[in-house]
Amino acid sequence: MKLNVKFWATTFTLSGTIIGAGILGLPYVFSQSGFLIGLFWLVFLGIIMTFLNLCLGEVSLRTKGVHQIPGYARKYLGKTGEKIMFFAMFFGIYSALIAYLIGEGQSFSKLFFGNFDYSIYFAVGFWVVMTLLLHEGLKGLKKIELWGVLGIIILIFSIFFYYIPKVNFDNLLYLDFSNLLLPLGVVFFALLGFSSIPELRMEIKGEEKLFRKAILTGSLIPIFLYFIFSFVFVGVLGKGVKEVATLSFGNILPLLGIFTMFTCYLVLSFSLRDIFIYDLKKKKMSFVFVSAIPLFLYFAINFLKLADFVKVLGVGGVISGGLVGILILLMNIKAKKKGNRKPEFSIPLNWFVLGLLSLIFILGIIAELFFN
Repeated sequence: MKLNVKFWATTFTLSGTIIGAGILGLPYVFSQSGFLIGLFWLVFLGIIMTFLNLCLGEVSLRTKGVHQIPGYARKYLGKTGEKIMFFAMFFGIYSALIAYLIGEGQSFSKLFFGNFDYSIYFAVGFWVVMTLLLHEGLKGLKKIELWGVLGIIILIFSIFFYYIPKVNFDNLLYLDFSNLLLPLGVVFFALLGFSSIPELRMEIKGEEKLFRKAILTGSLIPIFLYFIFSFVFVGVLGKGVKEVATLSFGNILPLLGIFTMFTCYLVLSFSLRDIFIYDLKKKKMSFVFVSAIPLFLYFAINFLKLADFVKVLGVGGVISGGLVGILILLMNIKAKKKGNRKPEFSIPLNWFVLGLLSLIFILGIIAELFFN
């Protein structure tokens, strides 16, 4: 029984990290490209991201001691690799925080006024609340991530069983190949969970033989949940799905979307603050980097009309996920030669596979930036 508890705890830690507010953007991009095209990207990128999670898991097993992802990058790729890793992680976190400010502003405005006219005011109000919580140092609130994950799982299954009788299968067969690449970035973003792998390594300590199975299971659960969530929204509404999916049905689902983005914003903000305080030793400047910069970027993007909720998720997903993915592959190859511990599992990887996947990531970045 002890082994099962440890296995499932590790599994749900990974699933909980992956399942975030990125799910709210999936039905929209699926509806625009066609559900089957979106499903292709979900499965294709899901396989790649699961492979990368396993590669990083192997790196952690080949390395003695406790490290975070930038620490692995420094050990196997040097200071330059560490700097690129920090950039990629920062880019992903800031993109997410900006997207959540956009999404929360729209959700509150829709909830109270039935339109998006007051989005910016609610976004600023949401930012003020988050800043106060961070300023108070309520690190115990990080535990709210668990409730956020449980909440969104309940939400997904509730929506599925309630709306499944209303699904129109003609909506699911629609295809628009001119939007073939549209789901790419959002799907990438929704599948990101690299940051939890070092935590999983510590969580399953003593039972490392279960690590590969936990990573596989923890990576596949979100893919299944994303499938049924998008299936219902696209099946019922077709191309009528909103960019923030929970704005598509009545006034109850926006509340759940608000809660999901709230938990994700809070957890990411704490993580970002910890990086500046403990990794970069910039405690005095942490407020500026964690609170002020996201608001400044939100205003810049909003007033210059540079991007919307889905675009921010997409760009953040492909750039952050692509760069981190390439670095993980490089670290894995280096760790196979320079690691100081025998791993419980090893993932087949050579320079050809590394080059092929890196090319896919680079093409994904180009596609998101210039063709979406």
